[in-house]
Amino acid sequence: MGAPAGSPPDTPEMGLAELEVAFDRAIKQNHIWMAFQPIVHAKQHALFGYEALMRSRDPQLTHVGLILDAADRLERTTQLGRLARAQVATEFAKASAERGLVFVNLHVRDLFDPTLTSPFTGLTRIARRVVLEITERSSLEGIDGLADRVAELREIGYAIAVDDLGGGHARMGHLTPLDTDFVKLDMSLVRDLDSHPVKQRLVSSVVSLCRESGVRVIGEGVETKAEAEVLTDLGCDYLQGYLIARPGPPFVDPV
Repeated sequence: MGAPAGSPPDTPEMGLAELEVAFDRAIKQNHIWMAFQPIVHAKQHALFGYEALMRSRDPQLTHVGLILDAADRLERTTQLGRLARAQVATEFAKASAERGLVFVNLHVRDLFDPTLTSPFTGLTRIARRVVLEITERSSLEGIDGLADRVAELREIGYAIAVDDLGGGHARMGHLTPLDTDFVKLDMSLVRDLDSHPVKQRLVSSVVSLCRESGVRVIGEGVETKAEAEVLTDLGCDYLQGYLIARPGPPFVDPV
């Protein structure tokens, strides 16, 4: 649904009743909005697409991390996911084809949300322009029918991305390269990559394995030209990060 922009502020934990009031206000008063961060081709820096990232302007749930935690505590992640996807669909349906693909983060529960495959929802109508990105907040452990569900989503037209590869998560143990169209390198691999030979060898191995399977690799969290140059030299397909552009209202152009 969205990636935190930095760490959430220190906020006293609210009781469930107070939290529900704040969460309802954030939704009903349109305090939750979607920012879009460009993803570019590594070599040419031409626009490839965008990642949709949830943001909050709520006076109490001031940070997207607080919104996501509130949805978890209130067992309303499905409602929040549907709201986010509806906003993405509304914006991207108006965008020209030159804007490319849009990466939409999914909580693991969202994978089985029937609205993802309903012909009456906006995201389904633009499915061939959408990459469903399984995020770092999700665990795929013990999920029955995962491969079949992913196959169903891809049949409709969605592409699938695995987030944070190399960050200590084991998603590729549950989704094989045959289920996956993109992988995103974890920021911990990208950060200061130019000065870490061990990281460079690891990224090179990941890129090589992905290329053999036809899976494309995105380096995210790119902040310096040196990081971008090394990622490109190692064969990374696409780049995303503050070096390219910060997330913003639709549609931010890469620099």
